[in-house]
Amino acid sequence: MFVFALAVVFKLFTIQMVDGDKYRDLAERRTVKNVTIPANRGNVYASDGSLLATSIPKYDIRFDALTPTTKTFENFLKPLSDSLSKYSGKSSAYYEKELRKARANKNRYFLLARNISYTDYARIRNFPLLSLGAFRGGLIVEQTTKREHPMGGIAQRSIGYERIDKDGHYVRAGIDGAFGEMYLRGKDGHRMKQKIGKGQWKPITDYNEVEPRDGYDVYTTIDVNIQDIAHHALLEQLEKYKADHGSVIVMETKTGEIKAISNLGRNSDGHYYERLNYAVGESSEPGSTFKIMAITAALEDKVIDTSDVVDTKKGVLSFYGKKVRDAKHGGYGEITIAKAIEVSSNTAIVAAIDKAYKDQPSKFIDRLYAMNLNNSLDLPIIGEPDPIIPDPRIKNGRWSGIALQWMAYGYGVSFTPLQTLTFYNAIANNGEMVKPQFLREVREFDKTIVPFKKEVINPKICSQETVDKVKKLLENVVEHGTGSKLYSPNFSMAGKTGTCQKDYANKDKLSYISSFAGFFPADNPKYSCIVVIHEPDKSVGYYGADVSGPVFKKIAQKIFTDTPITDEVETLDFQNSIVKKDFENYYDVAQTYKTIMPDVTGMPTMDALALLENMGLKVKIEGVGVVKKQSIEKGVKIKRNQEVYLDI
Repeated sequence: MFVFALAVVFKLFTIQMVDGDKYRDLAERRTVKNVTIPANRGNVYASDGSLLATSIPKYDIRFDALTPTTKTFENFLKPLSDSLSKYSGKSSAYYEKELRKARANKNRYFLLARNISYTDYARIRNFPLLSLGAFRGGLIVEQTTKREHPMGGIAQRSIGYERIDKDGHYVRAGIDGAFGEMYLRGKDGHRMKQKIGKGQWKPITDYNEVEPRDGYDVYTTIDVNIQDIAHHALLEQLEKYKADHGSVIVMETKTGEIKAISNLGRNSDGHYYERLNYAVGESSEPGSTFKIMAITAALEDKVIDTSDVVDTKKGVLSFYGKKVRDAKHGGYGEITIAKAIEVSSNTAIVAAIDKAYKDQPSKFIDRLYAMNLNNSLDLPIIGEPDPIIPDPRIKNGRWSGIALQWMAYGYGVSFTPLQTLTFYNAIANNGEMVKPQFLREVREFDKTIVPFKKEVINPKICSQETVDKVKKLLENVVEHGTGSKLYSPNFSMAGKTGTCQKDYANKDKLSYISSFAGFFPADNPKYSCIVVIHEPDKSVGYYGADVSGPVFKKIAQKIFTDTPITDEVETLDFQNSIVKKDFENYYDVAQTYKTIMPDVTGMPTMDALALLENMGLKVKIEGVGVVKKQSIEKGVKIKRNQEVYLDI
C-alpha cells in the first residue's frame, strides 16, 4: 500500500509539474477556442454608384438560460416574454414556458431569433434581461454575412462571387472573385468561445477580442442602363432562336472600359440565366469575324489591296481534297476584296490569302502575332484561355497542308468573344489596342485607395492607312453587305457578321455559332460590341446577320437613338448640388461625432437614421422627409442603446 501510494503521488507530481503545461493547454483547447469573425465584404458598385453586390450582416440571438441568477431570471421572465411576443407574434405564455424549460434543461444555447437584420438585432438586445449583457443576462449574439445582388440575375456571373468549398479552398468567379483577396475581403476579427457541451460553443464575452476590418468597395466600369439593354436584347434573341447560350459585351472604345457584359445559358426547363462567363472563358472558332483579322494582316503586309480582283471559282475551292464553299450556290464570280468582305465570300478570302502567303505562311502568322492576337488579355477575372493560332514552326499537331487556307475564314483558330472584341475595338480606336477594364477605382468610403487607368496593349497594331481601309470595309458590310438588315439611314454602324459551323466532324451533331462584331457610330466610334450566340435552332435560322446582328443593332440604337449622345454626356458630367451638399454634411458629422449627440436637424431622414444607428443609438422616427427636431440636444454625451426621437 505504501509503494502504491508513492506511485500515485509520483504520477500526480508528474502530471502537475512535469506535463502540466501540456495537459493544461489540451484542456483549454478542448473547452476554449479562438473563433474567426468574418469581416464585412466590400461592396461592388456600377460606374454611377448603383449597388451590384453587397454583404448584408445577419444575426442569430441565443440565450444562456443558466447565466442569470434565479432572482434575476424570475424578475425579468415575464417582461422578456412580453417583448418577444410583440416581436414574433407568438404568445407571451409560449415564451415563458419555453424559457423555463430551457433553464430546467440547463440549455445554454437557446435560440431566440435566427438570421435577422441589424435593426431587429438592436431591438432584441434591448429587451428585458437581454439588455444586461452576456454575463448577467445570458445574451449570446452570433453574426454572419450574406452576399446579395440587388440587380438580380442581370450580370450576376460577371459580378461573380467568392466562396470557400468543403476543402477550405476559395472558389472565385467574376469581379467579386477576382478582386476578393486584394480588396473586398477585409481583415477578419476574432473572439473567444467556450464549449458548453453537445458540440455547442458560446462567446465568453459580448464583445470581440479583435474587431474585423471591413473590405474596400470596388467601383466597376459597368453602366447599369447599357447592361440592362444588353441583357434583355440578348435574352429576347436567345428565346426567339431557341439557342443553347450566348454572350454580349459592350466596350468603350477609347478606354477599354466594359460597359456591359451578359452571359445567358439555357437550363433543362428552357429558361435562361447567368450560367457561365462565356464572354471571358469560352474559346471557339470565330468563323467569318476572323476574315477581318486576316485581311488586316494582308493589307498591312501590302500583299493585297481592297481593289484586287479574285475569282471565286463558282463558289468552290479544293485543297488536298478538302473543299471551301460559299454560302451562295455558284459563287460570286470575279469580285474585289472589298466586295468579298461585304458578301463574306469564303472562296474569295481563302484564295487571296493562299496566293499571298502559301509560300511563306510564317509571314502571315508573324503579322497576326504583331497584332497581339496570340496573347491572352491577362485579365484579373479567372478562366481566360489562351488564343489558338496554328504555327508551322511549332510542332503541336495543329499545322497541316490546309491550315493556312482554313485559318483565312476562321477555322482552326480559336478566340474568346472578349479577345475578338479587343481586336475590333483596336480598329475602331485607330489602331490603338487597349486592355479591357472592369474596375474604375477602389474606395474606402469617399477616399480613393487605388485608381485604375487605361492600359495600352499595343499603341498601333497596324498603320493608319490599313485602319482606314478596314473601317470602310466594315461600314460597307452594314450598308451593302451581309449586315444590310442592320442598316439605318439615321444612325451609322460598322461590323462583320460571322456564321461558323460547330461540331462539323459529326454531321449528326452539326450546329452553328452566330456572331456579329463591330462598333458604333461608324464615323466616330464611341462603343464596340460583340454578340455571340451558340447553337440556334437551325429550323428558325442560324446566320450571324439574322441571329446576332439584331442584338447589336438594338443595343446601338437604344444607347444612341433613344438616349441621344449629347444627353448622355451631360448626364455623365451632371452633379446635383443638393445631393452633394447632403453627402458632405453627413460625412462631416459622421467623422466628428462619436460619443456626443450631433445636430441632425435639416438632415434627410435616411442619413440621420444611418448616422445615429451607427453611433449605437436606438432611433424612433415620426414622419418622413427632413429632421425638424431631435429629443437629445446637440453636444450631450450619449450611451449605447440610448433612445432618441426625431420629429420629421
